[in-house]
Amino acid sequence: MPDIVTVIRRKRDGHELSGAEIDWVIEAFTHEIVSDAQMSALAMAVWFRGMSRVETARWTTAMIDSGRRLDFSALGLRTVDKHSTGGVGDKITLPLAPLVAACGVAVPQLSGRGLGHTGGTLDKLEAIPGWKADLTTAEIAEILSDPAVGAVVCAASADLAPADRKLYALRDVTGTVESIPLIASSIMSKKIAEGTGALVLDVKVGSGAFMKELGEARELARTMVELGTDEGLPTTALLTRMDSPLGRTAGNALEVREAVEVLAGGGPDDVVELTLALAREMLAAAGVDDVDPADRLRDGTAMDRWNAMIAAQGGDPAAPLPVATHTETFHADADGVVSELDAYKVGIAAWWLGAGRERQGQDVQPGAGIELHAVLGDRVRAGQPIATLHTDTPGRIPDALAALRGGVRISDTAPVRQPLVIERIRA
Repeated sequence: MPDIVTVIRRKRDGHELSGAEIDWVIEAFTHEIVSDAQMSALAMAVWFRGMSRVETARWTTAMIDSGRRLDFSALGLRTVDKHSTGGVGDKITLPLAPLVAACGVAVPQLSGRGLGHTGGTLDKLEAIPGWKADLTTAEIAEILSDPAVGAVVCAASADLAPADRKLYALRDVTGTVESIPLIASSIMSKKIAEGTGALVLDVKVGSGAFMKELGEARELARTMVELGTDEGLPTTALLTRMDSPLGRTAGNALEVREAVEVLAGGGPDDVVELTLALAREMLAAAGVDDVDPADRLRDGTAMDRWNAMIAAQGGDPAAPLPVATHTETFHADADGVVSELDAYKVGIAAWWLGAGRERQGQDVQPGAGIELHAVLGDRVRAGQPIATLHTDTPGRIPDALAALRGGVRISDTAPVRQPLVIERIRA
């Protein structure tokens, strides 16, 4: 039987761990034979020394095997999921899941809550009165097989890759989050365990993304594509820009409202562009090439699926969304063009207003966030409204304004528009 201190030393000294060592460590950690302190030391060794493709694949499989795997193959449906590494204003899952379902492919999407500047997908959807995130496997299967719905966005159960759940909590407090092998295995262990037939990854890069540099984002994307491929899950990744917020809102209820606008055939151009790009990628991964998702936005089918999906999870799609009790307007300080709108600083402003959380389990304000009236490349006049801040805690508005002010630049030169999708990565 391996010895945890020996395993830590071997990785610390740059050696490749064997499959047997990895399997034992993950199982022993899951059952509390390996202590949190020892696993933290191993995670730090991995942070410094990295892991090979073989090690990362075995680590991922061991985390999957620490719990159960979902299997929807008995439903006889083509299934595909999407995962985003997250960004400011990233509400894409909301219109995307019902849109792909409207094109004839079932979408079992297990999502999470945010930790950081803005809420996660579940935080956004929980702004809808009555909507519930926690479903049983039987409920997920029933909704997916309903021909009027075909899409589920819900929380992952505690028995899905439980080793990853434990390890992530340690990494978050020990400075070992920023390790590509550990990030990739964390994401992919849950996605593989959820039992989807294909997977599309949206790997963000830029100031508002987890990966700030293109090279790092590319490495993460390739690692995750390799992990999916090694496990028999067809996986594709798109690298997409996150230097400026997506759309014109960053918050929870505010982003739901904008997602509904997209489903109604409107919405910001960039949100529509990325939603369609990912929808086409998901349909291709599922082997569907005879449907244009843009048609499903135009003819109202995607909106019908949204209404049915929300209702199937207990929500009222017609209910008014929460509204913050206080607002404050941020104005342009000069004439010119918005030449910078830093996603990270907009996200921090939204966090100050209550749209995000600083620790797990903390509540978010459903109505809090930022509503942008001018975006990158827009021409503005001095005194013109740039953004409206929404919050239930007005005492935090000065800090939010300071963060936002640091992220907006107005100059005489218009920025060069860059395509949202930088590149595609396949196995």
